[in-house]
Amino acid sequence: MAGSAALTVLTIGGKDITAPAVAQDDACYMVNSSGKRVNLGKLCRGGMAQPAARGYFLARIKRRDGGTPVIDVTFNGNRTYEMLVDTGASGTLITRSMAQALNIPIVGAGRFTMADGRNIIMPVGRINSITVDGATVRNLNVAIANDSAEGLLGSDFLGNYDIKIKRDVVEFYPR
Repeated sequence: MAGSAALTVLTIGGKDITAPAVAQDDACYMVNSSGKRVNLGKLCRGGMAQPAARGYFLARIKRRDGGTPVIDVTFNGNRTYEMLVDTGASGTLITRSMAQALNIPIVGAGRFTMADGRNIIMPVGRINSITVDGATVRNLNVAIANDSAEGLLGSDFLGNYDIKIKRDVVEFYPR
């Protein structure tokens, strides 16, 4: 198994119990006295350790769209949407229906250059907060696109964290 390492997980009666740990493993588990992994997902929020315990925030990749990760993102603390993690986008883009559901106030309009080079004008709204597993950025302006577009989590959020995109997760490290 490439990328595995022995990790001391638990000491019982002076005996260290170790198990292989892989970067993609669930963070919420224990190893019992016979060395078997026991999933503690029901005890941990979202099946993962709390960010304070691991030092970073973690988002599970739900799927990939053209190779780009899609993760759950929570807006204003109460609504969660699937968004593309777009490291090439300078800003975050939401759809009109998302903006309406979130009661996002329109604060203006902006000219945006799309990936294909087109320049388009879109309304701009103000979001109170964007959160991924506790990683939060407050008071962001976001572009509001037609509902045919996909939501993009851009560098205005991502740039506040050092990120690692792995096979099944995206890790957000506070700067």
